[in-house]
Amino acid sequence: MRRDLSLAMQAPDDLVVKLQYVDAKGNKSIRIVSPIRYLPSGRFLGLCLCRCEPRQFHLDRCSNIELRPAAEYVMPVEMAQAS
Repeated sequence: MRRDLSLAMQAPDDLVVKLQYVDAKGNKSIRIVSPIRYLPSGRFLGLCLCRCEPRQFHLDRCSNIELRPAAEYVMPVEMAQAS
């Protein structure tokens, strides 16, 4: 997970990550994120292409992370509900 996030941070014009995220209320969603940097307490800051704004993500709430070509996405990206 951290390897993919770090790769995307090093190549923000080329790579984004697709991930499943569980929010504080337990809602699951699929997000497209351009990671910016790691934060304390197991979090990272990223530009959420679904919300069109910077957001903090808890690493322990992220799963199924995939590197994706940034050129495939244009904001806003529809946020899908995960099952």
